[in-house]
Amino acid sequence: MSARPRASLRRVLEDLGSTVLDVAASPGDLDAEVTGVHIYDPLDEPLLQEGALVLAVGVDSAERIRALLDAAGPAAGIVVKQPVEVDEPLRAKVLETGVAVLGLTRAASWAQVAALLRSLLAELRGEGDLAEPGEPPPDGLFSLANAVCALLDAPVTIEDRSSRVLAYSERQEEADPGRVATVLGRQVPERYRRMLEEGGVFRRLYQSREPIYIELDDEGINRAAVAVRSGDEILGSIWAAVREPLSEQRRRALADAAKIVALQLLRQRAGADTSRRLRADLLSTVLAGGRDAAEAAGRLGVASERLCVLAAQLTEETYDDAARLEGDRQRFCDALALHVGAIHPRAAAALVGSVAYAVLPLQAGGQEETRAVRVAESFLTRVGPRHAANIGVGRLAADLTEVARSRADADRALRVLRARSASGQVAGYTSVHFEALLLQLADLVRAEKQAPTGPYERLLAYDAEHGGELVATLRAYLDAFGDVNAAAARVHVHPNTFRYRLKRLTEIGGLDLADSDARLGVMLQMRIFGR
Repeated sequence: MSARPRASLRRVLEDLGSTVLDVAASPGDLDAEVTGVHIYDPLDEPLLQEGALVLAVGVDSAERIRALLDAAGPAAGIVVKQPVEVDEPLRAKVLETGVAVLGLTRAASWAQVAALLRSLLAELRGEGDLAEPGEPPPDGLFSLANAVCALLDAPVTIEDRSSRVLAYSERQEEADPGRVATVLGRQVPERYRRMLEEGGVFRRLYQSREPIYIELDDEGINRAAVAVRSGDEILGSIWAAVREPLSEQRRRALADAAKIVALQLLRQRAGADTSRRLRADLLSTVLAGGRDAAEAAGRLGVASERLCVLAAQLTEETYDDAARLEGDRQRFCDALALHVGAIHPRAAAALVGSVAYAVLPLQAGGQEETRAVRVAESFLTRVGPRHAANIGVGRLAADLTEVARSRADADRALRVLRARSASGQVAGYTSVHFEALLLQLADLVRAEKQAPTGPYERLLAYDAEHGGELVATLRAYLDAFGDVNAAAARVHVHPNTFRYRLKRLTEIGGLDLADSDARLGVMLQMRIFGR
């Protein structure tokens, strides 16, 4: 059985940074395990768990610290507000009890420090947010934002690489209108983002491992910001609305806070990735329609009867950044899941490869595929300004045994849209059935390495050798249903010239245009071989 990950006092101090906590008096090493956070109340009996980090609220003298050390027993450390009065009797008591005394910066509030420490312990021990029994768990990034706000004495936002607001602190009403608009929209407004990009601010921010100061004179906006990193990967950034450049102490506090935020973002990403992988695995099992489909549908909470499958995919040609494409795929899928979930509580969606699949239950009443197409069109209308995509819709599956067929339908409809180079379109399988069959036939032809034959092969060879236009003439004639005048206009030649070419192609190719089977055969070859 593997041991639980251990969070030592030394590791806590290293990750928080010296601007938050420093060592006032140490028993020697700092290897004691920290198991939790306890807020000390002098009116209560100090019943402390072993390894607790005690937040000594209101304890401000060496004498009172010594008394608390006597009562703390197996605690890992005691935290008091700076400046910490340390005399020789206190040093002796620290050595006697083996409990470290730590100094907390006066800019921090006890509530935010408690949340910050619990969040950090959760990261170090690989758990969720920790909380004392009977208390609600801290709210992750928002608690961290409030803690950084207290340290810097400035309202703070935590943002991702795309300037979306992941969390924000209190006191935002004190900031400028630009910050207020950012928080209300949960996104940096486009005009501010463009100003930052054109001014090289993002480049400076992501190239520096230290906080930077930004001043936009025309807007009256001052910011201190730092990139949040995991090694060389940029996870996001922290932005503080300030009035002037930070002092050196607060610069260090902001830099240290970025390390804690990185831990939280990595944990959230890992948790979200695990949940998404599980949902994708379960939905893949449902879409396969095998013997395990019913169990997977039950775990996923998906309906088991009267289902339509939607296959949605971003128009990848519009992307030149693989990382941005991957992020947008997941956001697109999340939006699809929200959309179908709002329509039916037992719908589900997940990203499988590069395609976002949704399973949508439909009420009886006929025209189910048409209703599913309307759902898909409504979704694309909502996300269209942000995501260019196509959606294929499968036929209705009466139960889970037919879901695999509905998925294949949706995939084929989506492929037809890709073959058309479409974007922002929805197609139900029945509406593109013939085109889908032609694509399947083309796959078979390629797999067997077949080549054009008969009259079509002879016409291709003649055009290649003589630079002729016989194949184009034939295509125009067939597309115009034998109307010579219309066909001649299509290829921009006189009708008499067109009739001459038509006579030549029947002689050279040996094609009988009066034979319906011959016409069908050459038309199919033109579509399949695409020449």
